[in-house]
Amino acid sequence: MAPSRIRALRALCAPLLLCSLIPLAGCTGSGTSAGARTSASPRATVTSAGDTLEGEYQRVIKNVLPSVVQIQSGDSLGSGVVYDARGHIVTNAHVVGDAKKFQVTTANSEAVLSASLVSSYPEQDLAVIKLDKVPPGLKPAVFGDSAQVAVGQIVLAMGSPLGLSSSVTQGIVSATGRTVSEGSTNGTGATIANMVQTSAAINPGNSGGALVNLDSQVIGIPTLAAVDPDLGGGAAPGIGFAIPASTVRTIADQIIKSGKVTASGRAALGITGRTVVNSSYQPVGVAVVEVRGGGAADRAGLRAGDIITKLGDTGITTMTSLAEALADAKPGQKTTITYRRGGSTKTVGIVLGEQ
Repeated sequence: MAPSRIRALRALCAPLLLCSLIPLAGCTGSGTSAGARTSASPRATVTSAGDTLEGEYQRVIKNVLPSVVQIQSGDSLGSGVVYDARGHIVTNAHVVGDAKKFQVTTANSEAVLSASLVSSYPEQDLAVIKLDKVPPGLKPAVFGDSAQVAVGQIVLAMGSPLGLSSSVTQGIVSATGRTVSEGSTNGTGATIANMVQTSAAINPGNSGGALVNLDSQVIGIPTLAAVDPDLGGGAAPGIGFAIPASTVRTIADQIIKSGKVTASGRAALGITGRTVVNSSYQPVGVAVVEVRGGGAADRAGLRAGDIITKLGDTGITTMTSLAEALADAKPGQKTTITYRRGGSTKTVGIVLGEQ
């Protein structure tokens, strides 16, 4: 089964969930000493469990929070995670925007450090910046194994929601393997596969921060909130998404080594396209505007003017739906593509290329 596809809203943001642990003890009308002893026992048990979990939170915060920074890009604030001891910091592409220079504040520090862009990869909404001067004691985060992330895991979100630096909040992993498209009026928002869904809410200022497990490992970079049509397109409470650690490492390592992404692992057709609508303004496919020579579409015989309606068994109506279908696929994968040319419909085999 293909991963669920969610339309989401991009923001300079971070997850934030406040959850109180409140011991509950029942009361009886007995008033006897035996009744008092009976009610005291469960209360002591709950308090002990709460103390244990509280200690776990504090340990993780002590381990990871020094690796989470605040990033100022012009008038915008976001967050980032220290990636290595050389001063590389990973964050979201939408946090850095078009800027090349940044001001970075480490956790619980008044010192503002300068940093420069290494490279940005908007297709995965990731970017790497580098401190111009590495301060003593800079602590890189430890990134976890995405394959070990499981629904129900407790996670802590660290970053700067609403500019409140060094904030820590809590939630759980709600789902894994989500394919999510950033909201965009023209279908150009990034589509990201295998995202971690979390109950942590999304708030401005904390995109690019850390979603952390109780082993003090970063399991994702909080990035998106689901859109709720009933809220006028605003963020839906309790449905946030983070880019998985495996994707972060793949992209960041290439950027640090080569200054750019050299092998994205993302399937591509090798076309420029646009969404086509019918007379009722309903989307009905993707028109091929340009076919890049030697690409997957070129090898399959597609040309400008063709209208793509299916990739494999997946119906294609918009550029976003095409991006989602490709996000679920891999470079080199064999499939079929269905398109209209003139008054006829054709289906041909295609070997997907790499973005």
